[in-house]
Amino acid sequence: MPAETSRDDTTEAIIAAWRAESARLVGALTRMTRDVELAEDLAQDALVAALEQWPASGVPENPAAWLMTTAKRRGIDHFRRADNLRRKTAELDHAAGSEEAAMADLDSQVEYIEDDVLRLIFLSCHPSLTAESRAALTLRLVGGLTTAEIARGFLATESTMGQRISRAKKTLSETHAEFELPTGRERTRRLDDVMAVIYLIFNEGYTATAGEHWMRPDLANEAMRLARMLAALAPDEPEVLGLQALLEIQGSRMAARVDAYGEPVLLEAQDRTRWDQLLIRRGFAALQEAERLAASGKAVGKYFLQASIAAQHARAKQAEDTNWRRIAALYDVLAGAAPGPVVEVNRAVAHGRAFGPDAGLAVLAGLEDGVLGDSPLLPSVRGDLLERAGLHAQASEAFTEAAARTKNESERAVLRRRAEENRTRMSRPK
Repeated sequence: MPAETSRDDTTEAIIAAWRAESARLVGALTRMTRDVELAEDLAQDALVAALEQWPASGVPENPAAWLMTTAKRRGIDHFRRADNLRRKTAELDHAAGSEEAAMADLDSQVEYIEDDVLRLIFLSCHPSLTAESRAALTLRLVGGLTTAEIARGFLATESTMGQRISRAKKTLSETHAEFELPTGRERTRRLDDVMAVIYLIFNEGYTATAGEHWMRPDLANEAMRLARMLAALAPDEPEVLGLQALLEIQGSRMAARVDAYGEPVLLEAQDRTRWDQLLIRRGFAALQEAERLAASGKAVGKYFLQASIAAQHARAKQAEDTNWRRIAALYDVLAGAAPGPVVEVNRAVAHGRAFGPDAGLAVLAGLEDGVLGDSPLLPSVRGDLLERAGLHAQASEAFTEAAARTKNESERAVLRRRAEENRTRMSRPK
């Protein structure tokens, strides 16, 4: 069925073009219309037109220019039907006149168009939005994901996610959020917000907080793509490069984090030949550039430090080769740069591996009960350290507590198994 194959190929080409260019498209349209919701509607109209026309006419030589031209025409038609016809039509006609020729070759306006994408990222992560809304809107506007795809990623219904995205757009409109690049300290603060959103998306994909599966690779892969995009837009920011490096290096382990049956495999038991070497090389390259910028006097922070820690794991050919003393030292620096209970728990792991389980337990002793709420992280790490110390009864209790706290089915199975293994060791004759 050649015709059917051709249609399938065309659909794939449309989806690929949309995923690659949607952020540029929505960003440019938002700059022209000053209305992010209208900009997305116009972009979606162009996508629908492509789905209707390309199967018959073929994929155009420059899909991005075709989508932009179509979206602009839809925008002009929209404003011609509106009350403010003259002013808005003049604005769009002027924008079209000044940019129409350049849109035939996007590379000729890369800097201006990339600024639009950066503006769109900042807008999607506006301070007026909650962290969850920022993540959803970023995936929608910048990532080009459908509402259904985002909903699946966060285990929400499509209607719930649609409402969340709609409310986010309404909030941006009501707060008169500016579609401008922030400067000075505001840019630094907002860039931190953007990186936090991308990191949140990655973590939800890398270790799902709820559901049946250990990971949601689609979310993790999208976060890596967003991190690369942000690094390309802000190449002189070592922390942005640090974020890219961190996600690439950690993301390289995904294939090895589950076994043939889909069960979780912890770091020390992973088959490191299954780690993605391309992602590791990308991560090392980003980290090396961040180190170069840091050497010239630019400040680094938590993402750079975490990437440096991840790189230590990536350099170890096997688990026993890991330089845990170096990792512990890096966590000590991280604890000073970005103090917090999650850092302390991970620092406890590093000290436990570097200097023995008692050293790790001593770090945990400095944390108050309930500091991480109902997260399973603290009791699971405590269980691991107690197990290594030979305190199997206490380890079993800690793993049982952690299993009761987690909302992820795969993680619960691992924790219950470790609790049972420690109970079995208790019953063995000495």
